[in-house]
Amino acid sequence: MKLIIGLGNPGEEYKNSRHNLGHQFIDQLAKSNKQKAISSNQVKLHKTNIFMNESGKEVKELATRYFRAKARKEGSRAEREALTNLLIVHDDLDLPPGVWKLQFDRSSAGHKGVQSIIDELGTQEFWRLRIGIGKPPAGVETNDFVIEEPKDNELKNINKAIAEALPKVKEWSIKKEESR
Repeated sequence: MKLIIGLGNPGEEYKNSRHNLGHQFIDQLAKSNKQKAISSNQVKLHKTNIFMNESGKEVKELATRYFRAKARKEGSRAEREALTNLLIVHDDLDLPPGVWKLQFDRSSAGHKGVQSIIDELGTQEFWRLRIGIGKPPAGVETNDFVIEEPKDNELKNINKAIAEALPKVKEWSIKKEESR
């Protein structure tokens, strides 16, 4: 089984913010799933219900429920390998709008939500889909930038990135569990 988790902040005021791209991606994936592109028995989709910087708590609970409890019975190697079936979807300041990367075993690169997950899981050995939002303009604080809605031109590029990444994530979701 695969677990795909979209990061974001709870609440209507953040729904369309840059920081909620993980939630928006899960919505698009679920919408496309109605066409049976992904079997719900093989893939679980989840949007975090906790603030971004505390995402690790919720991700750890889900990873334990879906992977780690079973894997612990098989030993620590199996427990680590189980996390290769976890994909975290999040916004990324280091990538410009319209750019996305699907990567395994990467540092947080300063993303506090991802760092929270690494801290809680005790490893960075999981998959990440990074969706670019770009850097804030001069004079705008990063904390303010990520909770604002993207400008129209940014949104167009972000939606393009999501559309391009969807088939790759579907492809990832049907690969054998031991594959990297």
